[in-house]
Amino acid sequence: MNWLTNKVLPKINLFGGKKDTPENLWEKCPACNQMVFHRELEESQHVCPHCDHHMRIGPEKRFASLFDDGAYTKIELPEVPADPLKFRDSKRYVDKLKEYRNKTGVRDAVAVAIGTMAGTKTVIAAQNFEFMGGSMGTAAGQAIIVAADRARAENAALIAICASGGMRMQEGILSLMQMPRTTIAVQRLNEAGLPFIVVMTDPTTGGVTASFAMLGDVSIAEPGALIGFAGPRVIEQTIREQLPEGFQRAEYLLEHGMLDMVVHRRDLRDTLIGVIDVLLTPYRPLQPCEAAEPAEPEQPDVPEFLIPSAPSVDGLDRDGEDGTAEDKPSEK
Repeated sequence: MNWLTNKVLPKINLFGGKKDTPENLWEKCPACNQMVFHRELEESQHVCPHCDHHMRIGPEKRFASLFDDGAYTKIELPEVPADPLKFRDSKRYVDKLKEYRNKTGVRDAVAVAIGTMAGTKTVIAAQNFEFMGGSMGTAAGQAIIVAADRARAENAALIAICASGGMRMQEGILSLMQMPRTTIAVQRLNEAGLPFIVVMTDPTTGGVTASFAMLGDVSIAEPGALIGFAGPRVIEQTIREQLPEGFQRAEYLLEHGMLDMVVHRRDLRDTLIGVIDVLLTPYRPLQPCEAAEPAEPEQPDVPEFLIPSAPSVDGLDRDGEDGTAEDKPSEK
């Protein structure tokens, strides 16, 4: 993309030649259907300037927006069996994997990177919804475990950015096994005294919600994110009732105590830095205060004429107060 297509709106044809507009100059907002110019979208971190809808973005853009100066090192993830169950539906599972790998340029739905946030070493594991809906199979589960182990080895915080439709059905029980495996990995991180922060984006559903996504020390969500186990349509069909407006959206969950905060994408980095700083600050017990000596009560100022004078002892004798002898019975 040259300076002409980058700066000049594609509707203007300066030279009257054949119109040749790259397809990625404009993007349609899925919420308000407004067309947004690509430069404006990049500057807003893929948040619609018209309706504030938070569009889905991949791990690379997440890493670039969160780490200091956009600098980070990707962590190599281990290879896992591609198709252990030899699954086939409309097409073979291995063929579907190849298709999504060619489309997205990544091997699976989770990427892990390490870098610094305000100088503090941090590990981030981010799910990619573009890869089979961010579904979690053996490879994705192993990536979460590698991220947790690396965070423990580096004595660093771990941030999980969730964007998933749930577990990967093509791997059957092997996919479901990633739920307890990732839970144990988070538990080990907790035992090491290291923070685990979860950022839930649209959507975070299924087995991901039922496992590590709900285990964060602090749970954060982007505005409008769909968060739940089963989708609202499935719930409505099951209970045969109309769900409340905004049900399973981030703001609804925050109101009902399922989240700690809902944070706009432009404020996410600063919020995460603040949370990590608080969670990594060592506990300092309050020092007991030294007991102060009790102060003597102050005497009120009273005029002298109100203070009674003490009686004089000059006029007193042994028998009476006024010097007169008292009659006493004689002893005979």
